[in-house]
Amino acid sequence: MAETNARLAEKSAQISWDRARLSVVVPISVIVAVAIVCIVFAVMTSAKRADEVALEHEKRLFSRAITNYGNRILRELESVASNEEAVRRIRDHFDHDWMHNRVGLWLRNSFDHDFVFVADSSDKLVYALLGRNSVEPKWFNSILPELAPTLDYIRGTPTDGQLNGAVRISEPREAADDQQANRATLIQRFLGRPAAVAAVRIAPTEQIAGAERNSAPIVMSVKFIDDDMLSDIAGRLQLENLHLLDKEEPAADEYVFDLKDDSGTPVMRLAWTPKKPGAEIVTSVIPFIAVAFAGFGLLAALIHGYMRRTAATIAQGEQRLRYLALHDPLCGLPNRNYFGERLEQVIGNVHQGGPAAAVLYVDLDHFKDVNDTLGHPVGDELIRNVTGRLSGILRPEDLVSRLGGDEFAVLVTGAVDPATLQRMADRIIAAICAPYSINGHNILIGASIGIATINQRFHGGTADVMRYADMALYRAKNEGRNRACIYDAAMDADLSERKQLEHDLREAIANDQLRLVYQPIVNGSGDTILGVEALSRWTHPTRGDIEPSQFIPIAEHSGLIIKLGEWVLRRACTEGKQWPGLSMSVNVSALQFRRPDFVDTVERILRETGFDASCLELEITESTLIGNVDNAETAMHRLKSIGLRLALDDFGTGYSSLAYLRRFPFDKLKIDKSFVRSIERSADAAAIVHAIVGLGRGLGMRVTAEGVETAEQQLFLRAAGVHSMQGYRFGRPGSPNLISARLAMPGSHRSIAKDAAALAG
Repeated sequence: MAETNARLAEKSAQISWDRARLSVVVPISVIVAVAIVCIVFAVMTSAKRADEVALEHEKRLFSRAITNYGNRILRELESVASNEEAVRRIRDHFDHDWMHNRVGLWLRNSFDHDFVFVADSSDKLVYALLGRNSVEPKWFNSILPELAPTLDYIRGTPTDGQLNGAVRISEPREAADDQQANRATLIQRFLGRPAAVAAVRIAPTEQIAGAERNSAPIVMSVKFIDDDMLSDIAGRLQLENLHLLDKEEPAADEYVFDLKDDSGTPVMRLAWTPKKPGAEIVTSVIPFIAVAFAGFGLLAALIHGYMRRTAATIAQGEQRLRYLALHDPLCGLPNRNYFGERLEQVIGNVHQGGPAAAVLYVDLDHFKDVNDTLGHPVGDELIRNVTGRLSGILRPEDLVSRLGGDEFAVLVTGAVDPATLQRMADRIIAAICAPYSINGHNILIGASIGIATINQRFHGGTADVMRYADMALYRAKNEGRNRACIYDAAMDADLSERKQLEHDLREAIANDQLRLVYQPIVNGSGDTILGVEALSRWTHPTRGDIEPSQFIPIAEHSGLIIKLGEWVLRRACTEGKQWPGLSMSVNVSALQFRRPDFVDTVERILRETGFDASCLELEITESTLIGNVDNAETAMHRLKSIGLRLALDDFGTGYSSLAYLRRFPFDKLKIDKSFVRSIERSADAAAIVHAIVGLGRGLGMRVTAEGVETAEQQLFLRAAGVHSMQGYRFGRPGSPNLISARLAMPGSHRSIAKDAAALAG
């Protein structure tokens, strides 16, 4: 019984499988068959349309060629018959010899016209040229009926406006009074052959009375449309087998072109074998269509076998696919989709009276630098290390997710008061900021966190929570990174303000609306200016002066610091050329220095501005070197080879690694102004200054003190052995004109403001 049931179950499963297979195979077969039929129909339709378009193109070209041919014959006739001498010799006093030599023979010899005639006011021939000889016109009066269409058209005899027995192929030049033609070229039968007949009325001007028009003689030229003429047209238009049809029937594959008069009677019949690109298309496609039909049968067989083989594999991989769809493949954490679903559930629970929750949006600082400098494998391993630390310090009920790149999110429930969230964020930052040892590299990164809470007063959705957390993260980054901020309503307005300021700064850089000021750097006694430091300033058209502490962080966060830094360097080199021999110090941001093309950019600016590289000093902070040691060393040695000097700015405020001083070719150390301000009231600050000066002298580096404001500070620093100083004690940052004025008035460390006042007085 059990065996029977098993066989029945197997048979039922097989029937189900066959039905499932047919439900898939049949629709696919129908779709493929319909597709092939549509393709065949489309190919045939396209081929037919291509043939029609090609034929229409050939017809237009041929019609234009016939028209051009008629216009050329008319121009040849007008060249000898439309001038004042022709009026005198033909109309006023007919000169047979002049007509023969200057008109008849000229048209025959120069342009191969077959016949030339002159008809008087009564349409009787008074001159006739056959070959190269003038013959008695009365011999040709019998053929005047054949020239009647041309004479009638020029005389304006037809009253119904229709041409019978001829087709005009040139545009007539019409008189303004009665609109009768003075000249034209017609295609008509002449002596049983198609010919182009050009006619010109011999009159002193086109604006003549009707009686004079009718009495004016007419010069006519006949040129047969023969095989030579058609061969010329066929060669230029690439018309195959172009020929005249008389009484014979055209071949089956030839197109017949009838040139008809106004009554519809054919005047000339031609035929040629038209091009058929459509046939070529069909010929080239037929093999592929045959292959497609053969492939259809093969495809059906393959699908049948493939579906049978893969049914079990699909079932086995379903769970794996679901896992991959909801988890990050690199670190195994839930991904953005999983986090979004869970967050939506938590928001729903909170709205129904459940416990409050919070989202911590974590962004790694300087992770991109690790990827760019050490490579993506090291970056991937760093992500796995960060994942391990996050999972280790959080509670089991907290959800840790990787949203992508260097962004993580933590969803916590329960105690979400500001103090608890801040402590949790501080633990996360401390864990992430601890050094990493990966593949022999000692890596330091930071973390910024934006926090958004979900409580009973929250009425938004998933997108709102993430937007609030993102705004809080933006605030944390702009306040110096390595910190956490909790969202509040004021951040909306602050974000809008920062976005607007970022937009305005972008336009200001593009439109050259910023300016540079320069702070003097003096010797220890303060009586000699050794150099200047370039500082950027921005006067907004509506907001007024914006502090660098406000727009520089925005530039760094948005990436505008690259363009801003290049603009500052170029402007400083341009304006610094007016102070030869003076050192020019320019600050370089970490983002700017880490770009692979930074050294090339510096070389290009020096070359374009003509600034002396030995007078340029680039100031770099310690944060620029973190995680970028090898590339930084290479770039610094390249800069030194150009002739530049390098200064380590804000020394003592960062990691102050002695390894940096030994490894990198710095020329100068700059003591941060925070130590200078404290030397009068803090023994520790004074000791640090003495240590930095001693360290700099021991390593052969010059030492500059920033932020010197009082005479006591100057005396202490001078006694400590500082080589140079800068600060309000020696002058506030000023315009290039004030620096030039200061240099013109040496002798003391008077401020630029005082110098300007003295100059103004």
